[in-house]
Amino acid sequence: MSKTSDRNYLTSKAQVELRTLLDAVVPYRDAVEQHPLYVELTSLERIHVFMEYHVFAVWDFMCLLKALQQRLTCPTMPWLPVGEPETRRLINEIVLGEESDELPDGRVLSHFELYLEAMTESGADFSGAAAFEHSLKQGRPVRVALRQAGVPAAAREFVLQTLDVVEQDQPHLTAAVFTIGREQMIPRMFVKIVRTLADAHPGRLDTFKLYLERHIELDRNEHGPLAARMLQNLCGRDRSMWEEATRAAISALETRRLLWDAVLEEVAAL
Repeated sequence: MSKTSDRNYLTSKAQVELRTLLDAVVPYRDAVEQHPLYVELTSLERIHVFMEYHVFAVWDFMCLLKALQQRLTCPTMPWLPVGEPETRRLINEIVLGEESDELPDGRVLSHFELYLEAMTESGADFSGAAAFEHSLKQGRPVRVALRQAGVPAAAREFVLQTLDVVEQDQPHLTAAVFTIGREQMIPRMFVKIVRTLADAHPGRLDTFKLYLERHIELDRNEHGPLAARMLQNLCGRDRSMWEEATRAAISALETRRLLWDAVLEEVAAL
């Protein structure tokens, strides 16, 4: 078999395995995308509660991304080519858009920084996120920083689940959590709700609306497909790796559902 035909076979096999994984996670993904939380976010006050939890998921997303970049490329000196060239390009393209996105006004920001701006503009309490970031800059471990910052329990558990995956140092598991459990997780229905609220509260949710719209645009049109291709490259035709990736993806989706459950409980109490 020629190198080209062998490569085509591997790609075809990996595509079949990816489809099997996607089929397996459908009920878990539906539980997140159709979660009753979204329709309850009908006031600025309720959006504030959502943001005060979700900001840690935004930070967590960046951690998964950078963990993959560190593992799949060479971030140290002396530089050496690491791994498969296409996979390096895929992760670097995603990092470019997420860590240094060019916004409509010409500024360049990470999506985490953009989210903090959205919280400030809306009037949400970002003291927990700020305290967490400060603790990390002081060199404290993530687990300690989460505790010291008083991060809500559900958000803390969400981040710790990610940390557990990253610490296993298995790129295919990290990629599965990133691709299935983090990318493309904002339903369009939620954006419609936020647009309506933004019209009712001029100047308060414009940046949040931009964050959501930008994230959906990148996830669905660019980063989602790139991440899926990266996962295919990492798992190849290894059935056991695909099974492990499936379990990791399901666990990530379940943890996201639990996070939304906690937010819904607090929102319902308002």
